[in-house]
Parts: sequence; C-alpha cells; structure tokens
Amino acid sequence: MDAQQLIKEQVTGNPVVLYMKGTPEFPQCGFSAVTVQILKACGVSRFLSVNVLENPEIRSGIKEYANWPTIPQLYVRGEFIGGCDIMREMYEEGELQKLLEGLVESV
Repeated sequence: MDAQQLIKEQVTGNPVVLYMKGTPEFPQCGFSAVTVQILKACGVSRFLSVNVLENPEIRSGIKEYANWPTIPQLYVRGEFIGGCDIMREMYEEGELQKLLEGLVESV
C-alpha cells in the first residue's frame, strides 16, 4: 500500500486523527505538544496519532494529501481541519469544541 492510500485509510477510518512529530505522550516539537493539549482540553483523550518522524513517506505524503506544508495536521471525520495555529484559533472561538462534540465519548 502506498503512502497516499494509507493516509486515506487512516483519515477516513478514524473519527479524529492527528499527524504529529512524536507521540501524545512524548511530542517532539512544540506545535505538536500544543495540539495534543488542545485536544485534551476539548475532552478528546483517545485519537489516532501518527508519528511522521517514523515514516518519511507519511511525512511527505501528508503534506501532499492536504496540500498543507506543515505538521501537525488534524483531521476530524475525514476532513482536514488545520494545523496548530488554526486549532488554537478554533479552540479560543469555541468552534473546535463544537466540531468535536459527540466524538468525545465515542473516540
């Protein structure tokens, strides 16, 4: 399976997916750490996290998949939401909490 197929399966097969550097327990960049904190603040404790540092094909492929140049990247219900700055802005406006409603218990 090529990287694009794998990414599509991950994004469409899981309610919340975060492509990040490192893991939720040990983020390896500040932006990734902030995105994990935002998800936890929204009540999302379980989500698929993909450490792009472990797979160079996924690392470059996710940038192509969303046509978005940076990591981390958040997907909710198969839809690309954005990176750290967008997540922070949406959280501050209360939009991210609304988007994640209903997924908190089921994720």
